[in-house]
Amino acid sequence: MNIIPSTTVLILQKQVTLKPLSPGKIFREVEMVMYEDKVLVCKECNNEFVFTAGEQEFYAEKGFVNEPQRCKACRDKRKAAAKAPREMHDAVCAQCGKECKVPFEPTEGRPVYCSECFAKLSEEQENEETE
Repeated sequence: MNIIPSTTVLILQKQVTLKPLSPGKIFREVEMVMYEDKVLVCKECNNEFVFTAGEQEFYAEKGFVNEPQRCKACRDKRKAAAKAPREMHDAVCAQCGKECKVPFEPTEGRPVYCSECFAKLSEEQENEETE
């Protein structure tokens, strides 16, 4: 069988390209799997969703062997349910004196700011850094 350099051959739905390694007749095989979008059914909501060619390639690169069982919306819902709710703590803003809630326990001697004052301070700091 004569093989011409850079000949593409389709074998069992896999595209294999033979490329010359040197001017001689030594070739190496480069395997490229062609992916196509697949329509799957979510096992939670029974809605159809598309498992795109790009997602399939990503799964293959990461070594995942199973196709996704749930659509993106159900996966996101499941992840959110697994996270513990964020504990909020009462505090008083060091700048405006307004009561606020923060996602961390305030430390004695360290200032705490409400969302509005924190945003203003962050903006001021950004402006100072760019000057």
